[in-house]
Amino acid sequence: MSGTSRAQLCFLLLSVTALRGHARFLDIQDNEISPEGLLSLLSSELKRELPEEFVYRRALRCLDMVAVEGQFTFTAERPQLNCAVFFIGEPSDIISVEYDSVNIDCRGGDFIKVFDGWVMKGEKFPSTQDHPLPLYERYSDYCETGVTRPIVRSSQNVAMLFFRLHQSGSSFTVTFRKLINPFPCNVVSQTPEGSFTMIIPQQHRNCSFSIIYPVEIQIGELSLGQHNDLKRSIFGCAGSGDFVELLGGNGMDTSKMFPMADLCYSFNGPAQMKVGCDNTVVRMVSSGKFVNRVSFQYRLLGHQELQQMKGNSVEDVCLRA
Repeated sequence: MSGTSRAQLCFLLLSVTALRGHARFLDIQDNEISPEGLLSLLSSELKRELPEEFVYRRALRCLDMVAVEGQFTFTAERPQLNCAVFFIGEPSDIISVEYDSVNIDCRGGDFIKVFDGWVMKGEKFPSTQDHPLPLYERYSDYCETGVTRPIVRSSQNVAMLFFRLHQSGSSFTVTFRKLINPFPCNVVSQTPEGSFTMIIPQQHRNCSFSIIYPVEIQIGELSLGQHNDLKRSIFGCAGSGDFVELLGGNGMDTSKMFPMADLCYSFNGPAQMKVGCDNTVVRMVSSGKFVNRVSFQYRLLGHQELQQMKGNSVEDVCLRA
């Protein structure tokens, strides 16, 4: 199947079928957007060039990816019941979504809801274990808040907007902006290659850096306060309270991904590992007692490397038939 055909298939498979009624927050377990479909959207959006005008404006599609700041309008030409827009910024950004104008029928079952994070195939990023807010507080419903909350801000560099419009002619316009986050925690990478330094400054929290590609991770430096290899618990790194783990999987929820390696002692690298999964995650767990820091680089695995991994006697768990 060609890349274009797969992208079209992902559009057809999008079914946010549980966006029902007057639920307090969305139950979107049946969303069938795949990592491949998500990457098709992202690649398309990142290729867009900014116009000369100060404010970038364009129409939204029912399933869309937005990575460029600007003003975006959706106008329904027919009933649109299961639509979603993925917003993404740089790792050091948080997302701001501002309602400029809204013409929908809330009483008739229309809605516009912003989710603090991303949802793919019912799995959420950041996971409930890693996000500072309880799940129900991560949803903002325009029909409940209206003009009392015209601006919604995310906790990380990704957010989503879900909407359902029953009547042709219904419309809304939002402005998407990126704001600086001095200590980025949970991040989705826009690219399959790059580098990043994650710092948790004496805070009891978990932070994940998600790369929606099969990649090689190379850790150059890991600093975990006063921990060293002699303090490793007999129960593994989880017993130390401060550690970094490499995860691989084909979904977004880190709690459902496969552990590839864990590190709970400071060192200067390099230490590297290839992960042949749709999603590769560097996740840091911090007790809050220390300033923890990890620096790493990542690059996309080539087709030949993936084939070699698939043929090895010790296979990558994501490449097993």
